[in-house]
Amino acid sequence: MTLTQKRLLILAVISVTAFVLGRLAVRAVMNMLLGGTLFGGNVL
Repeated sequence: MTLTQKRLLILAVISVTAFVLGRLAVRAVMNMLLGGTLFGGNVL
């Protein structure tokens, strides 16, 4: 595996992680604004 391939693979992993965490952060903020449960279902 060349250095360029390693860089692209690491960049892809970081991009996917950032995308998932970004969506989760947006859901958490909207959840707090709208007063729902973050992951669905009844907590009580």
